Amino acid sequence: MDTSKFIKAYCLKTKEKDVPMHDAVISKTARGGYIAKGNDGKGNKMSAILGEAKALQAIKDGTAKQDF
Repeated sequence: MDTSKFIKAYCLKTKEKDVPMHDAVISKTARGGYIAKGNDGKGNKMSAILGEAKALQAIKDGTAKQDF
């Protein structure tokens, strides 16, 4: 599976950097920012704060679902 377009985040449980996020869902925060929530493919939950351009690009590419 090509993970080049996946959102990359830090996994707190395994302490790994730039882990591709699977099943990502992007939602808006109360202050208008964007947050992606998903897992690392092994069941460990992950989240990442994103800028508007990166969030909308991930939705457009089909690597994340929109929740707003």
